[in-house]
Amino acid sequence: MRRIGFYLFIMAVFLLAPLLALPQKAVPAPAAAPTPTPTAVARAAAPYRAVWVSYLEWERVDFSSAEAFTQAIGTMLDNIQSIGATVVLAQVRPFGDALYPSDYFPFSHLCTGTQGQDPGFDPLALLVDAAHARDLQLEAWVNPYRIQAGQTPALCGASPARLHPDWVRYTDTGAYLDPASADVRQYIADGVGELCARYAVDGIHFDDYFYPTTDPAFDAADYAASGSTRTQDDWRRENVNALMELCHAAARRYGVRFGAAPAGDPEQNYTLQYSDAARWLRQGTVDYLMPQLYWGQEYIKNGDASHSFAQLAAAWAALPRAAGVKLYAGLGAYRVGAGDGSDAGSEWFSGHALADQLALLARIGVQGAGLYRYGSLFANSDAPALAESEAEAIKGVWQG
Repeated sequence: MRRIGFYLFIMAVFLLAPLLALPQKAVPAPAAAPTPTPTAVARAAAPYRAVWVSYLEWERVDFSSAEAFTQAIGTMLDNIQSIGATVVLAQVRPFGDALYPSDYFPFSHLCTGTQGQDPGFDPLALLVDAAHARDLQLEAWVNPYRIQAGQTPALCGASPARLHPDWVRYTDTGAYLDPASADVRQYIADGVGELCARYAVDGIHFDDYFYPTTDPAFDAADYAASGSTRTQDDWRRENVNALMELCHAAARRYGVRFGAAPAGDPEQNYTLQYSDAARWLRQGTVDYLMPQLYWGQEYIKNGDASHSFAQLAAAWAALPRAAGVKLYAGLGAYRVGAGDGSDAGSEWFSGHALADQLALLARIGVQGAGLYRYGSLFANSDAPALAESEAEAIKGVWQG
């Protein structure tokens, strides 16, 4: 019996040997964070001086070919670099769609006019390369929940709203992914991971679009089904907190920073958008926070100056922060030549309002700033001379 078993063993080895010699299908290893190059390290160490490039800018950019797009963004990035900025906050996922090929989101209508239509090239890959060639950092700006503003864009079959209609909630302002859904939160976090895995982005940036309404009916069924013992308001805040924690963890796996730009009034964040930004600072849920302080230093309304730039900046600066968490400030470049509705002051017509705000931030220890938005400084058809003056004044601060 032993001898027969031995012969069977030899025969089996003989028959299997050719199969063992065939090439084996590789099992993909988990994506690892790339080792930073010396240039990438230098970019990361640069002062945080950012400019937002929104979907409103993309509406004016030529996506007809890779060459036309490269030329358009080259001019844009050169302008951004010229004022001493170091970071580009490029909106790459504005309406549940993407300016890059994605396994989760269809191509944005901004690329071709039709959502889901491939432009024939990868805009984000070109953006990252062009920014890095100029030693600019490139953060991927993501709107986490918004699917439509009103009826825009027309949704294609690959929109998450079409693939997962149970994930979508509607208000009079548009369509939004449901913040109460754990599946939605994981989906958004998976999209963040995809960006970090496929592109050498320097950061993931969320804007201030969290809960779109305070109407209890918006997610009353979700709230009832949750069985939560919290109030509906606190339950909503926990839903947003859960999303932020998932997305921070997804970015951290790749060594990519994660930040957000909440609304400028801390109380309105908490009560109207259910964004506990103070908690994110305190617990380190973000690597940086950049509240949108879009009012002037002289802002006053009906005798109330609580929304003045100086008071809001000081309020944010006084909040406790976890070790390593940065505080920046978003500045309203779109106010140049338009004003902020203040009952007093004309600072937005001075030609140096933004530079004055940057100087104030430096005095109170706020560590960086972002300018909303590119077109307000470099394509301002309403007040071109003022915008040019503001850009020169910013350059004097950032390059001085």
